[in-house]
Amino acid sequence: MLLEEIEHYHWRNPRWHPGKLEASSPFRPGDDRPSFRVITDPDSELFGCWVDRGASDPNRRRGGPVQLLAILRGISESEARQILAEEDGANSGAYITLRLREPTARARPKSLDSTLLDAYAIQDSDYLTSRGISPEVQALFRTGYDPINQAVTIPWVDVTGRLLNVKYRSTRKKRFWYAKNGVPVRDLIYGIDIVYKRRIRKVCLVESEIDALYLWTIGQPAMATGGASFNKKKRDLILRSPVEELILLRDNDSAGRVWRNEVVAAFDGKLRIDLSLVPRGYKDVGEAQLSNIGKTRQIVSPLPILRMAA
Repeated sequence: MLLEEIEHYHWRNPRWHPGKLEASSPFRPGDDRPSFRVITDPDSELFGCWVDRGASDPNRRRGGPVQLLAILRGISESEARQILAEEDGANSGAYITLRLREPTARARPKSLDSTLLDAYAIQDSDYLTSRGISPEVQALFRTGYDPINQAVTIPWVDVTGRLLNVKYRSTRKKRFWYAKNGVPVRDLIYGIDIVYKRRIRKVCLVESEIDALYLWTIGQPAMATGGASFNKKKRDLILRSPVEELILLRDNDSAGRVWRNEVVAAFDGKLRIDLSLVPRGYKDVGEAQLSNIGKTRQIVSPLPILRMAA
């Protein structure tokens, strides 16, 4: 669980290394250098320990997993300690968190057995339906439900349809985890297999898989980055795809702005980029449509703010 929190936190200037992350300090907004270090190897006795080399406050120079979770979630240390204790008891080995080690340059990501999804196969999920996602789209993306853990299952596949990971999203709490031995989603693009199969050239790019599924429901092809981070591997996946034009639809928060800027910079001169906006007062596409604001199709009408031609 803690590794998932580390991976999906909106770090500034992150540098991922085997067993270690370097990034700008979350304590100091003006820190433009990666002076914050975290041990990310779950097998290490120091997993979750961190150091902030530029901190002037002695209480913010170093700490362990409890302090780190409190930082990432913006909660008290007592709350973080309780969460970690509960997670240790709840996760008895059925699932593990992702490792941040990169595969070797020649290694092909190892796929999961696709029969894993058979245990979660349902006609449609009440949770996803309540989020405005149609049964047809749920079937297209092979989403399902894990009754034991009461979680929606969201498969991540490569361009050929090989199953690389499964995201489990609890229907009771705001928490998620991934399948054991899955490929880290930080290097994948959600929905890119459908883009390949249908040779789609104009696609909306969002952060969340749920938002992408909703956009498909209203007739707008979409892909997701799986969080507010973007890197060269994600960029190259899109550049090799049939996509010629991207509509960027960011979340209405500071992390969303950073995400948008990273994507725009990554495709500078390589793809045509359109920007679209979620109406003010709503965090993302899903929240906007659930609030019955009217014609949700207007959400994804691209704004002529920025256009980049290849």
